[in-house]
Parts: sequence; C-alpha cells; structure tokens
Amino acid sequence: MKYSFENLEVWQMSRELVKEIYQTTSTFPNEEKYGLTSQLRRASVSVSSNIAEGSTRWSKKDQSRFYEIAFGSLIEVLNQMILSTDLGFLPENRLIELRTRIDQIGRMLNALYQSAHKNIAT
Repeated sequence: MKYSFENLEVWQMSRELVKEIYQTTSTFPNEEKYGLTSQLRRASVSVSSNIAEGSTRWSKKDQSRFYEIAFGSLIEVLNQMILSTDLGFLPENRLIELRTRIDQIGRMLNALYQSAHKNIAT
C-alpha cells in the first residue's frame, strides 16, 4: 500500500534534502556531533515527517498546521547551514547548492499550505 504523501513531489524532495544533509554533516568536525550536526539532521527529518503527517490529517486546519511546522523546520535548516558556513564547516558553494533546494521545497510547501489553508473556512 502506498500512502498519499509518497506521491507528493515536495515530500520526495525533502527526503532528498535529508540525504544531502546527512552526507554534508558527515564532514563536520567531530566536536559538532551533538551540536550543529545533530540539529541539522533532526530539523531536516522534521521537514519530511511533518509533510507526511500533515497529509494524513482529515481537517484542513490540521493539515495546514503541519505544513507550517515543516516550513519552520526548513528555515531552521537554512539558518543552521548559514551558521555552518560562517563557522567554516561548509563551503560557500555547497551552501548555495543546498539553498537552491531549500528554496524549491519552501515554494512547494507554501503552495501546499495555501491550498490547505484556503479551504479551512469551507
């Protein structure tokens, strides 16, 4: 059985982001294992998890709330990637690559949120 979230392109892209974050943070200094590495990994997993959970909610209000949380986690990832660059753990060109993916996911999440949110009153 395949669940509806598995068909969402935004969920598929967020899954790819998780893999990229895990690969990228594997090069971070060992002393960041419980710092930025852990934080980035958890925030990236939160994006795809909240998309999946939101898609299963029956009410549009619940759906839009989970998409809102996913967007917040996505912005958390971006912030932490910027900080990682500031600290010298991540090259600027890698940040640019990841930011492009984050921007795409953000636009798609916004559309998903708007779609669920506009139907709350109906």
